Amino acid sequence: MPNKIMMLLCLLLLARDAAYAQDPDFHIYLCLGQSNMEGNARFEDRDTSVSDRFLVMEAVDCPSLNRAMGKWYPARPPLCRCQTGLTPVDYFGRKLIAALPVKVRVGVINISVGGCKIELFDKDGFADYVATAPGWLKNMVNEYSGNPYARLVDMARLAQRDGVIKGILLHQGESNTGDTRWPLKVKKVYEQLLQDLQLDAAQVPLLAGEVVHAEQGGICASMNRIIGTLPQVIPTAHIISSQGCADAEDNLHFNAEGYRVLGGRYADVMLALLGYPRAQGDRAKGVE
Repeated sequence: MPNKIMMLLCLLLLARDAAYAQDPDFHIYLCLGQSNMEGNARFEDRDTSVSDRFLVMEAVDCPSLNRAMGKWYPARPPLCRCQTGLTPVDYFGRKLIAALPVKVRVGVINISVGGCKIELFDKDGFADYVATAPGWLKNMVNEYSGNPYARLVDMARLAQRDGVIKGILLHQGESNTGDTRWPLKVKKVYEQLLQDLQLDAAQVPLLAGEVVHAEQGGICASMNRIIGTLPQVIPTAHIISSQGCADAEDNLHFNAEGYRVLGGRYADVMLALLGYPRAQGDRAKGVE
């Protein structure tokens, strides 16, 4: 009888493992930050046509979009919450699938909160930060059950049943402008994610985008000097230039075209890290 029980347990474990088998050709990217990662520009008709190889895991319930939290959908904007706009992630994914072999799919998870500091994603200290945050920020945080970092980890663990996490995309810093400890705070968040998701830094780089550039009149452009030091504390970090990316009238956010270009630059860096050449004919496809 004990042998039969052991055999049954082994069969159950094998069935479980088969159900959660990762597809090595399903590349998953975690995306976090504040409003420029969330998506501040209105998307246009041209932004809603997307390949079935590019998917988003919904991180909140969106009945108006017929999307449920924790499920994969074609990556049509919005890719963050139900009412957000175009984000660099939209064209990051488009450019990846244009360059990667046709057997490869790309999935993204975007958990971002406009106006937040990087402290929001510190799992040890976020509660103190949220406690003193203004009501409008708390309202967005509450869409993630009060803990965006925990929601990101929960969604990532679900995604790991389906594919392999290949990288982490960050666009944040405006609310930390002038904070010279920002790189160390980002390092802590990055290392927390690696630990909680059992990831290897050498296999999961961090791609961090600059804020609106000084040439565009960016009101937080001085933060780019601090962002540029990130690889000094995180060897697997790579900086995405925002130079020349068109911005909105507020000189804080990028406009839709700026997001398209910036997203393509994230993809260029990731493709190089993966060992793939840039896709041919990108301009003809409307991808900068």
